[in-house]
Amino acid sequence: MIVGLDVGTSKVVCLVGEVNDDGRVEIIGIGSHSAKGMKRGVVVNIESTVQSIQRAVEEAELMAGCNIHSVFVSVTGSHIRSLNSHGIVAIKDGEVQDADIERVIDAAQAVPMPSDQRVLHILPQEFSIDAQEGIKDPLGMSGVRLEANVHMISGAANAVMNVEKCIKKCGLGVDGVILSQLASSHSSLSDDEKDLGVCLVDIGAGTADLAIWIDGSIHHTSVVPVAGDQVTNDISMALRTPTQHAEKIKIKYACAMSSMASADQLIDVPSVGDRQSRTISRHALAEVVEARYEEIYSLVLDELRRSGYAERIPAGIVLTGGTSQIEGAIDLAEKVFDMPVRLSYLDEDSGVSDTVNSPIYSTGVGLLALGGKYYDSKGIVPSGVQKTISETPDLVNVNAKPSVNVFDIWRNMKQWFQSNL
Repeated sequence: MIVGLDVGTSKVVCLVGEVNDDGRVEIIGIGSHSAKGMKRGVVVNIESTVQSIQRAVEEAELMAGCNIHSVFVSVTGSHIRSLNSHGIVAIKDGEVQDADIERVIDAAQAVPMPSDQRVLHILPQEFSIDAQEGIKDPLGMSGVRLEANVHMISGAANAVMNVEKCIKKCGLGVDGVILSQLASSHSSLSDDEKDLGVCLVDIGAGTADLAIWIDGSIHHTSVVPVAGDQVTNDISMALRTPTQHAEKIKIKYACAMSSMASADQLIDVPSVGDRQSRTISRHALAEVVEARYEEIYSLVLDELRRSGYAERIPAGIVLTGGTSQIEGAIDLAEKVFDMPVRLSYLDEDSGVSDTVNSPIYSTGVGLLALGGKYYDSKGIVPSGVQKTISETPDLVNVNAKPSVNVFDIWRNMKQWFQSNL
């Protein structure tokens, strides 16, 4: 079993997945709770974040009927940095071995890194042997020189440590820290889109996260610090209503294109304090929302052009995240980006239930998918979830440290001294 914990700006989602015999991950537990201590993807209040994580984990434990001990957690924020790097090594025995692949990846990641940054992912893009390029798996191939292109992703060490600290305060271990848009990509994009060239845009409450895939590998990641919270703030300011009411109005009535909203449909807007509520047309609300969505899309388009990959994504844009769900979001995106745009959907054949088949859960489902691949590659059993002892009496905790016998250590030291003095 594997546990994914999506710690977002507006909510914390905990998903428990069980790996079937055919390798698919079936979700058996879901927990969700509003996040109070997060702002734009980073922790601003540890105690509030700990409480939110505990509530989501307890809900998932209750539904799955298990005890959660460790999780794969997502991370995002403006502190995320990425770059593409290149490495070259000589092939030792004329045939590429695992050690050669490790050496060339180490050579590629040997670039200056600020002391306050922590490397999160080293993602190989392609390899080349001598003059042959475009190799995805060079293991066992013959040659003299091995080269590798990799995509490096790093984050502020303190920001990542604060997320880990909140999880550990809940009594949980951290199996791995995974970039949010990387997780969302694995649940929202098809292999054909990744091969052809596609940009995933995960628009949450605090940030809009980008991931550009070309030739089946990730080439660019970035974070735009404008997202759904700014839409809520605009509604609150324009309609002079408290933030909590503005959020409810956004979810229920907002439309990203004013031309699609009716001027005859009236919305009741609560006022501040004891003042009487007012009514406005849905068209007037849509004009406020459209301006902010257009700004978000324009910032994403600017980042696309800055990356140099804007002309290399014929598969277009895939939108995911809670803020991408409102009416008219796809139509406005196609107008701004001038390319195909679709809303993400989760693969029904992957064991995902209708309950989580929503862009809101794309990061959580992706964490489970990546967690399953990690354990498959390592050949070990995950310890994220442990069933009760009565159900699995032969349970082995792979995270447990081996016990140390002091008398054995003393006996070995005594024998060493006797033989060497």
